[in-house]
Amino acid sequence: MRSRTRHVSTARRESGAGRTRRPLVVVVDDEPEVAEAIAMALRSARFRAATFTDPVRFLDDAGNLDAECVLLDVRMPRLSGLEVQQALVRRGIEIPVVFVSGHGDIPMAVTAVRAGALQFLEKPFLEKALVEAIREAVAEAKRRRAARSANAKLHALVSALSPRERQVAEAVATGQNAEEIARRLSLSRRTVEMHKLRAMRRLGVHSSTEMTRIIVEARAAGLLS
Repeated sequence: MRSRTRHVSTARRESGAGRTRRPLVVVVDDEPEVAEAIAMALRSARFRAATFTDPVRFLDDAGNLDAECVLLDVRMPRLSGLEVQQALVRRGIEIPVVFVSGHGDIPMAVTAVRAGALQFLEKPFLEKALVEAIREAVAEAKRRRAARSANAKLHALVSALSPRERQVAEAVATGQNAEEIARRLSLSRRTVEMHKLRAMRRLGVHSSTEMTRIIVEARAAGLLS
């Protein structure tokens, strides 16, 4: 258990080292020798690695780990890898998951993938296959992080609009002109144009086309009904 503590502490210290830091992969396997062997292989491929032999302790720390991937053994005491994955989903912890198992079967793999796992590796696996799976997971983690950042910016933009400005902006995004919007909302055309200009100013754009792009993206992201 000392090795686990040391690895996790090291991972936490390095997590704030900057954007050029090596990706952190968390290995959760109830066999210490197996967990450490996988961690060594990952470090040789220039990843950072933290090991846990207890899935419950991993879940206790998961929210504090800036990890790009978690490598989960399927069969473990206390909690199975699938149960750990489900717990991560319930807690809103979006870490890409790669499963490993010495007893994998098709139904288990299907269940894992349907729940969001990226890969399912059966022991013994080649180090090359492991590294490729981890690299895919790290790339997915970067995509998710970028998407969350973009959604946060969109949310901040559309949240700054007043209800009327949002109505006008959404109407513009559907192709309605000022006269149509004025008639539908029982406003004067001048008032519609005023709300449109204010909406554009709040969104930081200078054209109806740019405003439409933001509204369409916000709707696709589920930020607008």
